[in-house]
This record gives sequence, C-alpha cells and structure tokens, in this order.
Amino acid sequence: MQSPALIENWPVATASAAVVRADGTLVGSHGPTAHRFPLASVTKPLAAYAVLVAYEEGAVELDEPAGPEGATVRHLLAHTSGLAFDEDRVSAAPGTRRIYSNTGFEALGDHVAKATDIPFAEYLRQAVLEPLGMTSTTLDGSPAKDAVSTVEDLVRFAAEVQAPRLLDARTVLEAMTVVHPGLTGILPGYGHQRPNDWGLGFEIRGSKSPHWTGASSSPRTFGHFGQAGTFLWIDPDAGAACVALADRPFGPWAVEAWPPFTDAVLAELRASV
Repeated sequence: MQSPALIENWPVATASAAVVRADGTLVGSHGPTAHRFPLASVTKPLAAYAVLVAYEEGAVELDEPAGPEGATVRHLLAHTSGLAFDEDRVSAAPGTRRIYSNTGFEALGDHVAKATDIPFAEYLRQAVLEPLGMTSTTLDGSPAKDAVSTVEDLVRFAAEVQAPRLLDARTVLEAMTVVHPGLTGILPGYGHQRPNDWGLGFEIRGSKSPHWTGASSSPRTFGHFGQAGTFLWIDPDAGAACVALADRPFGPWAVEAWPPFTDAVLAELRASV
C-alpha cells in the first residue's frame, strides 16, 4: 500500500501512519511507527473503551448518575451531559445539546476511579493497554487529552475495536451508534454541524460536511481526531482503520491534508479487494 507515504507531503517535522484491517492484518505503514506522540483528544476513545470495560465488569452502569445533576455515564460519553467544553460549568440540560466537553471526560475518569477504587490512568492500563500489548502508551493526566502513544500501539487498539476481544461486540456496536440522534453542536475545528452525531466516546461521521475524514468515507465511519495533529478512523464498510500521528498542532494544514489522504487510503483498499 502506497497511500500512507502521502504523509511525506504533510508540512510537519515527524509523522507516522498505518492502515489495519478488521482481522488485524497490517495493510501498510509509513514513518516512525514506534515514535511516541501526544494524542490530544485521540485519548478519548481509549478512555471510553476503559469506561465500557468498567460497564461490562459491572463497576458502572451506562444510565447511572454521573457528572452534573440529571446526567449519566452515557451522557458524558456522548457529549450530551450539558457540561461546557473546558470548564466545570453546566451550559444545557442533559440530552438537549451536543456540547463537546473535555470536562465531561474528566468527570468520567473521576466516576470510574471512585467506582473501582483505582486511579483512572491505572484502570485504563489494566483494562485496555496491558491486555492489548500497548506498552508504549501512557495516560499522563486528563482522560480527555493527555495520553501519549505510537502508531504501533494504536493499530492494536484499532484492530480490537474492529474485532473486539475485551468487550462484547454488542457493546462496541452501541459505541458506534448515534446517541440522542438529531442533536446539533460544534465539531471543534469544523464549526456547527447539523446533526453532530456521536456515539459512546467515538465521533460518527454521518453526513457531516466539512469533515476531517474523506469524501469517500462511509457515513458509518467513526473515530476521533486530536488537536495535536492526530487521528484514528474506523470505516466498517471498508473493513479497515487508519491511524495517523504528527507533531504539528491541528490547523488549516490538517483540514487540507487529511481528507485526500483518507480518500487515497480508501481507494487503495477498494482496489485490493
């Protein structure tokens, strides 16, 4: 696969990418795949997966109270708790608006830590990172944005989400299904989206435009991007996932570079079938 080499054209000092199929087969990679990059908000899918493990273990329930009054674990995962973006302030009633919230994921981390009596970073390590062999990944602060990882480790995570071993497949299906359909909201970096579809910790592409994935990405594509210049998408229709990490903060360069990169990856995947 040649498309991952397109990152050579990105205006960044260091970047790495890889594509992995649902059966765990590495289709192609480029760049220093063992280099550790700050993930920024690509931390959130990792944190969400740990919360879902806690749910399956019976430590928490998706519809139990968590965060602001009237909100639940499900609301926090789906950015519908009403919490503001980056401060402990309620901006809306739970379930009425899609307000992308780092504070909400920090509340999730606190909630799971209290329920399990294990610091959230350690719970993430035990529940997700260690079982998947993600030995180069650490959570060094907020469960919303402070993980550091490698393309090699995130390929392991992307393979897990496509063919779950740590979670029941029905739980992952729920995570990639829209929670509170029809809600509008702002997708950071891309403006107001009608609707702004989100699952449990994963953003869902749907019909969003503009978007950070490709024009040929299926509406079922789900994943996350980060302000550190990072992204992870999983396209069930393509039967594959793509990870790309860079050392330049998200900005106009990424808005311009990422969609054609994804379209090139998807074109090669279609051609290889």
